[in-house]
Amino acid sequence: MKALSYDEGLSRMAAFCSISEHCESEVRERLQKAAMPSSEIQKIVDHLYDEDYLNTARYCRAFAHDRLRFARWGRLKIQQALRMKGLPDSDIREALDDLSDEEYKEALRATLEQKRRSLGDNGDDDYALRAKLMRYAASHGFTPSEILDEIES
Repeated sequence: MKALSYDEGLSRMAAFCSISEHCESEVRERLQKAAMPSSEIQKIVDHLYDEDYLNTARYCRAFAHDRLRFARWGRLKIQQALRMKGLPDSDIREALDDLSDEEYKEALRATLEQKRRSLGDNGDDDYALRAKLMRYAASHGFTPSEILDEIES
């Protein structure tokens, strides 16, 4: 594979970041796959930050909002995913604080209701049903206290 030139890499990554929000690790991964030298990758990343194509706070907000709305992830799972991308904790906390409480509760309600429907009436006692709902919602990143509040309401 032929390595990209600096100008080619910059224009491709500017276009990539113009289409939707991306983080530095995604840009670096793409440029490394294109066999660019690490010194040029750093120059491109710096340029993208300078021109505001990359913005960690904006990316965190968009990611958190999208994962809540479309994947129905809880705050814990969103936080872990953002940390794995190497984003600053301050931006992650800010993005999680910006999530609408009502939308968050609705995502939890929808997640629990979807699981209830999928379980159907298979003869589980109340305790077994609650345990399954707790495990399922916890795997989606909701805290035990949030889940219990919703199950008991």
